[in-house]
Order: sequence, then C-alpha cells, then structure tokens
Amino acid sequence: MLIDNTLIYEQQYKIEIGQPGRNLFYFFDYDERYYSINMEFQHFHQFYEMCVFLDEKAGHIIDGVWYDLRCCDIVALRPSLLHKTAYPEGAPSKRLIIQFHIPPMISQLENCMRHVYEIFNGDCPIYRFEDRYRKEILEKLNDIYYLSQSPNELTELSINGRFIEFLSLIYFYRDKNSYSNRSDFDSITSKIYSITAYIHSHYTEQLSLDVLAKKFYISSFYLSHQFKKVTGFTLTDYIQMTRVRNAQTLLLSTAAPITEIAFQCGFTSFSQFNRAFNKFLHISPSGFRKNSGASTIYRKETGL
Repeated sequence: MLIDNTLIYEQQYKIEIGQPGRNLFYFFDYDERYYSINMEFQHFHQFYEMCVFLDEKAGHIIDGVWYDLRCCDIVALRPSLLHKTAYPEGAPSKRLIIQFHIPPMISQLENCMRHVYEIFNGDCPIYRFEDRYRKEILEKLNDIYYLSQSPNELTELSINGRFIEFLSLIYFYRDKNSYSNRSDFDSITSKIYSITAYIHSHYTEQLSLDVLAKKFYISSFYLSHQFKKVTGFTLTDYIQMTRVRNAQTLLLSTAAPITEIAFQCGFTSFSQFNRAFNKFLHISPSGFRKNSGASTIYRKETGL
C-alpha cells in the first residue's frame, strides 16, 4: 500500500544486510506500534537510526525534548542520542525504522559523506518536506523496497547506493525543511518537558527537586506530583536514569575508568553510581562493559 500517495508500506516487512558493528549494516523495519508498548525510558544505539513516521500523529522524545510528529516526518538520530517514540492511544501507528552503519570510504568520498552526516547534527533532528521534495526523497526508499523484492549479487551494493542518495537529498533540501514543533500540551505538561530537556542538558551538575522547582518557578510538591504524572518517573529516578544512560554510552565508546565515568555523569560517588546502575539495568557497570553484546543492545526491543 501507499502512504500519503508516496511511500510503499508493507506491514512486518524487513530488509536486513549485515549486523551492527564495523561493517556495512542495514535494518529496514516496516511495522506498527501501539500505545501499550511505548518504551518506559529513552534508549540509545551505537549506530545511526532514522524513523519515517507514517500515521496521523505521535511524539518523539529526544534528550528530554518532545517533538510532535506528523505523517512522513523523518527523525534523524545519531549514535548515542537518547530517544523514544511516544505513540497515542487507539489504533496502532505505522512507521518505518531504518538502522544503519556505512563503513568508511576512500578519502574523497568520505569528505562528501561528512557533509551528508550533517543532517544528524542540526538543532532540529526532524525533517518535514512538502510536495515534490518529499516525493523525491521518499522515492529512494521505494527503490530500496523494490530492490529487496528481487535480490541478486548486486542487491546490497544497489541498496547502499540508493540509501546514500536518500541521505544526500535530505542534505540538499535541508533548507526546505518546514518542520515546526507545535504541541497541543497544556502549560504544566509543556513546563515538565522543559524540565526534562534541562535535565538532559545539565545532568552532570547538581540537580534536585528543590533546585529545579526554584529554577522553573514551581512548588516542589506540585513539581513532584506533575513530573511523575507526565513522565511516569519520580524526578530523582529520572535524573539518575539520564545519568545512567549517558554513562552507558561512555562505557561502550571509551576506555575511561569506570570511577571517572561516574563523576563525569554527575554521580557524587562510585557507590551511588553502582547502586543506580544496578537498580535500573540489573547489571553492574563493569559487567555491562564486559558484555560483548552490549553494543547491539535495544535493537530488537526498541518499541519504536
């Protein structure tokens, strides 16, 4: 079926090339997600990910910031970025998730790819294109769908080429991005998401209920109640979980000592860090780092 007369969609269809790691890797997942399986907290990947939302309305939370989604919006997520999709109650929502890793190329082409990857580093990670720009961009994904239908010895090369064209078109038309983040939240919900965004930007600092209540001109009691109502977490647990998630990325991507990572992420002691890590992930920081499969964590359980 065609979504918005533009993108081919086949529920539960998947295209897989390679595995997450240093080599060529693609995972295209055409499927639906329900409100009932919304992820509890934001997660991350060590590879790039894109979400093409294919239904009427949803939200995407990135580093604590809520972004409103509409049909055919493209979410561009760089590695280690904390995120989750929030689907509305009611009928399931269609989406296409693309996870990928493209290995380094020869120097001239690698310089070109650096420009392309700029689409993942802008202030706004959501792309919304109108009319012919949307059609031209999404047509590259349709090409990939058709190529996967009749695989041959050149299919992987062809899919890789079409996908680079897809990324390149987003880059070329980035100044045509018409996305504007306009949620219909009430004032207190908007304020709570301002606070979550602040936490993600300042998790290395001293944060507490009293500190945040004072900064955002809200009573401690009211903030505590409303924060749990909106996010599902107590304020303290949200702060600790944000620190733990960021510590995870450092454990996987650096060789820094665990104690050093604990302090870098805002914990006041290693014992506090160890307790929080075990509480939320049910494994020690050292055990997580040693786990050879940790780098592919969440791929099959994203709930996106």
